[in-house]
Amino acid sequence: MKKFITVLIFCVLGTLVLFFCFLRNNYYQDQKLKEQIGQMIMIGFRATEVLPDSDVCKMIKDAKIGGVTLFDYDVPSKSFPRNIINYEQTKKLISDLQNCSNVPLFIAVDAEGGQVNRLGSKYGFLEISSAEKMGQDKTLQTVFSESVDLATELKGLGFNMNFAPVVDVNINSQNPIIGKLSRSFSSDSKEVVKQAEIFIENMQKNNIISVVKHFPGHGSSTQDTHLGLTDITKTYKTEELLPYKELQNKGLLNAVMVGHLVNKNIDKEYPATLSSNFLNDILRNQVGFKGIIISDDMQMNAISDNYGLEESIITAINAGVDILLFSNNAEFGYDTQLAYKIRDVIFSAVKSSKTEKSRIIDSYNRIMSIKRCNIEKSAEK
Repeated sequence: MKKFITVLIFCVLGTLVLFFCFLRNNYYQDQKLKEQIGQMIMIGFRATEVLPDSDVCKMIKDAKIGGVTLFDYDVPSKSFPRNIINYEQTKKLISDLQNCSNVPLFIAVDAEGGQVNRLGSKYGFLEISSAEKMGQDKTLQTVFSESVDLATELKGLGFNMNFAPVVDVNINSQNPIIGKLSRSFSSDSKEVVKQAEIFIENMQKNNIISVVKHFPGHGSSTQDTHLGLTDITKTYKTEELLPYKELQNKGLLNAVMVGHLVNKNIDKEYPATLSSNFLNDILRNQVGFKGIIISDDMQMNAISDNYGLEESIITAINAGVDILLFSNNAEFGYDTQLAYKIRDVIFSAVKSSKTEKSRIIDSYNRIMSIKRCNIEKSAEK
């Protein structure tokens, strides 16, 4: 009897040890998964300076997000400044942001030139010509000099990602968000490729990742995705895909931003951001793109008015988006907990098998590959 009790005690203890090992292993696996998910999140924030106890620094450390994007104007409060005041302040802000993270962050900005440049000349930054003005010079001298100046400034500030160039073909010159704002190089797709090639090469020389936009092409649209879903079913031209194909063939396509654009000839249900037909069938398979796919702002009305937070996040990831961009700069308000909410939605989706873990790992590997090649190379110089 005594021997039986001794054996029983050892069996119980052994079972408890295995149980606690199982729990510990699950805990570490979950933490690893959360870190991988964090790399898929890029978010905006309110701050012109960063201290260790700042909301944004806590968010970077706790949610382990992969990147942030900077703005000059805060939409919810309708006021300046949000992040950007002047050169030295912005440079210190970026440095302090990087110090909050164990993994190098993507620090991104919209710096196309012309009317879309968060680094405005009124803050003391360089005045950069619009894509339309660059494109008017067919010798390519203007796009060369302007992109050299811009890339040098971005590198000096500490940025490593630029949401540019726009490779939308200017098919509709009255397009409210592209043509009317002079954001397209040309109405000729081949000219767009020539101009974009120079722009991207000069970014790359300064270790700035160019995020080419807006896939599959926003140039023919008659609407603005900031305001609602934009249907290009009747206006889209096949030539709008050419810049992506050509830049991919030239080895210049590392990151692509997908627009909230509807083309029912390709997907009757979802806009490109949420569509595997666009992202896998066309961008990955037809174009041959191997880099990172970044969503346009998931808080634009095109998405927020039509899909809930959970639905839009899960559908975008399942469709093939690698990085979800949330500006946290929409009219409906600012949310200090947004990064945590996004991470938890994705984590729960994996746990409930709404999203395959392999999707997270694929995106994580693409992101880390780009970071190793571009950001750490920049840090060595």
